Amino acid sequence: MKSISPSIPCPLPQCTSPRGSRWVPGRRLLVAGALLVAILALLPVLGLVGEGLQGLRNGNASLGSDGVSQLRGTLVLLLGTGFAGGLLGTVNGWLLANCRFPGRRWLRIAQLLPLASPSYLLAATLVDLGSLHGLRIHGLSWGVAVMALSTYPYVFLLSTESFTICGRRQLEACRCLGVGPWNSFRRIALPMALPAIGAGVALMGMEVVNDYGAVQLLGIPSLSAGILQAWQMDGNPAGAVGLALITLCIVMLLVFGERRLRRRSRRWAEGVAGGESPAWHLEGLRAVLAQVLGGIPPLLSLGIPLIWACHNLGQLAAGWQPELLLLTARSLTLGLTAAVLTGLAALLLAIAKRWSRSRWLGSVTFLAGMGYAIPGAVLALALLLLGGPWQLSPILLLLWGYSDRFLAVGKGGLDAALERLSPTLDEAATGLGLRWPAVLRRVHLPLLRGPLLVGSLLVFVDTVKELPLTLAVRPFDFDTLSIRVFQYASDERLAAALWPALMILTLGLLAATALIPKLSRETDQPSSSG
Repeated sequence: MKSISPSIPCPLPQCTSPRGSRWVPGRRLLVAGALLVAILALLPVLGLVGEGLQGLRNGNASLGSDGVSQLRGTLVLLLGTGFAGGLLGTVNGWLLANCRFPGRRWLRIAQLLPLASPSYLLAATLVDLGSLHGLRIHGLSWGVAVMALSTYPYVFLLSTESFTICGRRQLEACRCLGVGPWNSFRRIALPMALPAIGAGVALMGMEVVNDYGAVQLLGIPSLSAGILQAWQMDGNPAGAVGLALITLCIVMLLVFGERRLRRRSRRWAEGVAGGESPAWHLEGLRAVLAQVLGGIPPLLSLGIPLIWACHNLGQLAAGWQPELLLLTARSLTLGLTAAVLTGLAALLLAIAKRWSRSRWLGSVTFLAGMGYAIPGAVLALALLLLGGPWQLSPILLLLWGYSDRFLAVGKGGLDAALERLSPTLDEAATGLGLRWPAVLRRVHLPLLRGPLLVGSLLVFVDTVKELPLTLAVRPFDFDTLSIRVFQYASDERLAAALWPALMILTLGLLAATALIPKLSRETDQPSSSG
């Protein structure tokens, strides 16, 4: 026994688990880097909150003359979009997950197309087409329609996943008892999927609060537009900070609601039988109605801009300007730089979370990834307040804002991929004497290449489409594709916006195709009902 005892303790303290509770000296740099990224991500919002509290103490708190109407407009738009988009995403989620009819596979993929069309582009084309036919496109009702068409895929993606995996035995019992698809949906599937649907509606709400271009073009008073108006036009920083804090409170409620509903959704899924739900085969008129319900939303959200482009096709040659190359180069440079910075920051946070069991580090990395919920106008105001005294470059602030806002886009896929990797891979590597940089380079990166590339692509296209943050923080006379489309649309020069709009649309389609393989694999799964 004495001959083998010296070999027992040597590697065990370091290789028992990649998330061991011991403070390993070789990982101090990793934790310090993750902490620095988290501080940079949280610093703008903390500064904004501090500015607001100081204004309250000094009695300078104000919402401005239009603050109440802007708050009311945002809340009405939130409720209307949540109801309309939630209904649209839930119905299509059920039809395309549990029903079989001709064209289902392509309609399932087509539900991602609305993500390629920015809401301000859809609103601008609707306004122009309406003016040509004597129809006034203006007000909250049109805003609800535009935002619902642009954001309902969030509900669709979460609800269709829930409908696909939950309640197999219950739905099979409904079928044996002669209960049809509608009653089985209403009595069984819908109650089980409500948490996932609620989480999707919360994500929709975050996009609604962030929107600036569509509400401006449709004449809807909103908090996002009010923040920029109070700061840049009215010269009322106290009013801008007050509106930003109210917006931040609304967003935090949406975030915590979404997180809570996601946890409830996981418990629902664990309490039912696994496997794919039985399929309801639709024929005749029912199949036609399902095709119409699944086809109209993507046709409207992507078809309206394309119809507008075809209507102005004769002006395509006249609309080309050499300046477009410069605008495209700026957008591409900002998008690629933001994608690289965000990808590196997301990878650092995800790896640090995997290799450390510290609860405080997990909480900090979670908070650092909440930038996706902060509206661009709020983040822009926070960066301007923070960077002004230090005279930071507007380009630096812009890249900081992009990386902060879209950090969760890149981090979410990496976290999910790392959770699927067994800790024994890390244990085997550390047991062979490799330190964490070598494990990252030789083990993790080859396995994370797919999620890292997809996340970077989504960050790139989100950066190209981002409007309020770019509009507020950019240097003087530094336009991008999204700003030029919005400026032309505001001046009712939509024909001139044709080229930059088509480029944004093309890049958005590239982002949407990143999710197509996932949906295609789910669609190709054999039905349990044969």
